Amino acid sequence: MLKFKGLGLQRFILYYVLYTALLAGIALSLPHLFTDVKLLADKFWLVFGFLGGLTFVAFILAFLGIKRNPETGVLAIMGSIAVKMLFSMAFVLIYSLNARKKVLINGVNTEEKDLVFIFNFFSLYLLFTFFEIYGLLRNLRHQNK
Repeated sequence: MLKFKGLGLQRFILYYVLYTALLAGIALSLPHLFTDVKLLADKFWLVFGFLGGLTFVAFILAFLGIKRNPETGVLAIMGSIAVKMLFSMAFVLIYSLNARKKVLINGVNTEEKDLVFIFNFFSLYLLFTFFEIYGLLRNLRHQNK
């Protein structure tokens, strides 16, 4: 009998914490490496925490769906990605509405801030999603053997 060698929950949590710490270390070092350019949005750590937590919850939901019924594992993965995308779009909408209110009050040009936020948000979204999908597909691959 083959032993299940997929990415279990404990291993995922360990690797996820290490991956998140690596991303945080890179984010902390960017302003020191490029002092002339603003690379992080004002609320970068809020975005980082939100996407990090959302990715963790999405992985747990998909992982439990795969364990519950392995035949519908792909549906569990797609469902977790859809939930993550909906919550992310809601976050961007709320952030945009709050940023617009601040512009109307202060009269400050925020085009540059918006580009930095967009770059930060989508790069973090893609990096966290890549790690989540890698872990989930690794579990599916080992279950199919």
